[in-house]
Amino acid sequence: MANRVTINADIAKGKINRNIYGHFSEHLGRCIYEGIWVGEDSPIPNTNGIRNDVVDALKKIKIPVLRWPGGCFADEYHWKDGVGPREERKRMINTHWGGVVENNHFGTHEFLMLCEMLECEPYISGNVGSGTVQEMSEWVEYMTFDGVSPMAEWRQKNGREKPWSVKYFGVGNENWGCGGNMRPEYYADLYRRFQTYVRNYGDNRIHKIACGPNVDDYGWMETVMREAHRFMDSISLHYYTIPGDWSNKGSSTDFTDNEWFGTLKKALWMDELISKHSTIMDKYDPNKRVGLIVDEWGTWFDAEPGTNPGFLYQQNTIRDALVAGITLNIFHQHCDRVQMANIAQVINVLQSVILTEGEKMILTPTYHVFDMYKVHQDAELLSTDWVVADYEHDGNRIPQVSVSASKDSEGRIHISLCNLSHESGADVQIDLRGLAGQKTTVTGTELSSQATNAHNTFERPDAVSPSEFKAFSLEGSSIRAQLSPMSVTVLEVIAG
Repeated sequence: MANRVTINADIAKGKINRNIYGHFSEHLGRCIYEGIWVGEDSPIPNTNGIRNDVVDALKKIKIPVLRWPGGCFADEYHWKDGVGPREERKRMINTHWGGVVENNHFGTHEFLMLCEMLECEPYISGNVGSGTVQEMSEWVEYMTFDGVSPMAEWRQKNGREKPWSVKYFGVGNENWGCGGNMRPEYYADLYRRFQTYVRNYGDNRIHKIACGPNVDDYGWMETVMREAHRFMDSISLHYYTIPGDWSNKGSSTDFTDNEWFGTLKKALWMDELISKHSTIMDKYDPNKRVGLIVDEWGTWFDAEPGTNPGFLYQQNTIRDALVAGITLNIFHQHCDRVQMANIAQVINVLQSVILTEGEKMILTPTYHVFDMYKVHQDAELLSTDWVVADYEHDGNRIPQVSVSASKDSEGRIHISLCNLSHESGADVQIDLRGLAGQKTTVTGTELSSQATNAHNTFERPDAVSPSEFKAFSLEGSSIRAQLSPMSVTVLEVIAG
């Protein structure tokens, strides 16, 4: 058997933090405006200006945490411009993303209202690049202080009597690049200073997140961990899967077999990046108190023809679904260190789970992977070993099958399998150990397609959608599954 997986159902390796399934919303293109916020007067059904269809769709996949307001936008965002009566809010130019006018109608109150509607944790990115310590300190006070102070009184004047619960706060974003082009030594000192004034008020306890490295900048991780690990709860990592280079990223829908293979190969690099950055973190934090947060990840292709290139709007195919499945499997395997991840971005930007066009909304193949994989949230990672065949293309090789398995609080085992090959199915033998002769039942769900660029459109919203998976046989505690080419499959095993 070329593909053999052994799952030890009685050996848990750690908890898969539900926040690995987090999302990212930036003031970029049509993510916030049109995607989330349409205003109270819109003919599109909404609650206090926020689209009802989007909220319903995100609640279905149990979105656990949402990052905002950026991204590069975060380090030019001044929060005081986005509170108070909307007609009086200051307008600004979004210099990073298309040079459009930002009217600040979606600000702190609107974002935290959205998180309450989604029943998810807010993750705020603070402004270090162009902001001040006082500005950041007062933002935290405005949101979380339940007492007598200028910021608390201003919040109450603006319609929110009680403070919000805000757990996650990032002290800067990409400060090695768009957030200030800083050296790691300089940022580490700034981080130590700024975080001092990110206060805990009352029962609110803030999880402080430092700006970590871009991709394989191991020197940044080394320096910031060495100088500031005592003052942080987590540190970030950014990595985008790009088949080409930054000047020619390739099309999201018109690509060759070489680009298909190259994209998946680059997605697999996430494992090496996390392993090497974790090794550096282990030097300064051997007890793994500090979490690694991959708060920007996903595919990045050229913007769709005919759209504003600064809006980063791209379609989403079965290729994106496989990148999502592969990457989430990798995050599972590193659940001892990876405590949150935020795919970029939630709506209408890069690898989105939702696309909108006026009153229309569609769910992307990536959305369906998040829906299928939500069973892993807060489950226990199971000890899993595998030997799989190579997927060969044009003289290059990568593993054909990606796998992870977990057990939830009710004892159900879920096995996620990705077949990376665009041409060949995969025959997989799965041996379940540690069930002590219990009778097992198996069901499955599959996401697959007949074309590498298959995607959902507003005319054909269900062109790529999940279906029941029946191509398996069960004998005792062994499952033999026949995975379709370019597919994502989740099996549920109930023993007892």
